[in-house]
Amino acid sequence: MIAERLKQIRDQISKAEQAYYRKPGSVSLLAVSKTKPASDIASAYRAGQRHFGESYLQEALKKQQELGAFDITWHFIGPIQSNKTKPIAAHFDWVHSVDKLKIAQRLNEQRPAHLPPLNICLQVNISGEASKSGITLAELPEICEQMAQLPHLKLRGVMAIPAPEADFERQRQPYRALCQAVAALGKPELETFSFGMTDDLEAAIAEGATIVRIGTALFGARDYAQA
Repeated sequence: MIAERLKQIRDQISKAEQAYYRKPGSVSLLAVSKTKPASDIASAYRAGQRHFGESYLQEALKKQQELGAFDITWHFIGPIQSNKTKPIAAHFDWVHSVDKLKIAQRLNEQRPAHLPPLNICLQVNISGEASKSGITLAELPEICEQMAQLPHLKLRGVMAIPAPEADFERQRQPYRALCQAVAALGKPELETFSFGMTDDLEAAIAEGATIVRIGTALFGARDYAQA
């Protein structure tokens, strides 16, 4: 079932790329595997998926140990507490949820010297929701400049989770605003736009997503009691 769903999602991404004049293959799939067992990740891996996103640190570290023989690129996509930065810095390839300079500084200091720079996306609270983490668009230019001073991190782009919208055009608007804000910075190295999930994948691709984060459509509904 996972292999079939994976093919369906990839077909959906490919059709959206074509429909919105995106370069074929320009949108990558990040399989969100939080709360799912290592066996599900193994099934997706055998079907060709290599990038997996986790939100709960201890759960993720356990899966990494179980799947040590697999050549997986691990992305941390959940909220980051200061006391969790050291294992995140040591055990992940990407972090999508950096929402404070202090967190970035700790990840930079704690990134093991033998590893390449940690790939970072700044989380932007594009809808201004009090319940969500993230910097504001106004804070983006200064934080990008400060991040450039951290040698063990590589700032790749931005991540966002807008307020849910049912209307397609309203889904597109926050993504458009974020892409325009990044373009205004004049930093071509910020080429990663991590946004779009199961319910707004097409809108995200229409507005420039380069990584879409899909969990439910691939692995089924989550049981948070297992987290």
